[in-house]
Amino acid sequence: MPRIEHTDYYSNILGTSLKVEVTGHYGHPIIMFPTSQGQYTQNHDFKLNESINHFIDGGKVKLYNVATIDEYSFYDKNRSPSERIRNYEMYVQFLIQEYVPYIQKLHGVHRVAVAGASFGGYHASNFAFRFPDVVSHLFCLSGAFSIRNFMEGFNSETVYFNCPREFVVNDEAWKYQHMHIVLSTSDQDICLEQTKEMAGILSSKGIKYWYDEQKWINHDWPLWRMVFPKFIGRFFS
Repeated sequence: MPRIEHTDYYSNILGTSLKVEVTGHYGHPIIMFPTSQGQYTQNHDFKLNESINHFIDGGKVKLYNVATIDEYSFYDKNRSPSERIRNYEMYVQFLIQEYVPYIQKLHGVHRVAVAGASFGGYHASNFAFRFPDVVSHLFCLSGAFSIRNFMEGFNSETVYFNCPREFVVNDEAWKYQHMHIVLSTSDQDICLEQTKEMAGILSSKGIKYWYDEQKWINHDWPLWRMVFPKFIGRFFS
């Protein structure tokens, strides 16, 4: 079984510590996110991490499951939309200014992989498309690509730059050509149409990606546990 360690990472930007579950001893770093308001241990609890134990034990990858601040951003109905997006942007800045540099130094790499299912797929894809230079692989499992539904009509530049389905359309394709992009869904997935839309955007830009659509399975952990080992195996065998 892989080594699992629970740590706290203090963020000066957020002014608080975030929980991190570290799985494995060596390998390419993958920063992973939970689903909507999920605990930082969620991917472990629902055995998504376990589905790739073979690659973790073999020293191919090492997982960093990072807590989110969903309850203080998009899902906090007591805050105004402008506050929600401001808080989320602080979380994004924590990742790019503090946590990713820490992982880069720890592993001696320039680029990290990011992964997540459902709203964790949103976190992963938003970060990857905003900061492609530091991302080697994006594993977006049944993800979302817009947060407009949380904004109640509020609009700003910050909202725009946290909606990949919008800003990628206007971005330069060369920024993404090094990245291995996986968009995973199923024919019964609630995120099927938005995943197809994002694939279409990438196609129109000439950006390479792997679109995977499974059959007869819903938007849930059995789907994600089934496909994740296939994607990791393709790139880290």
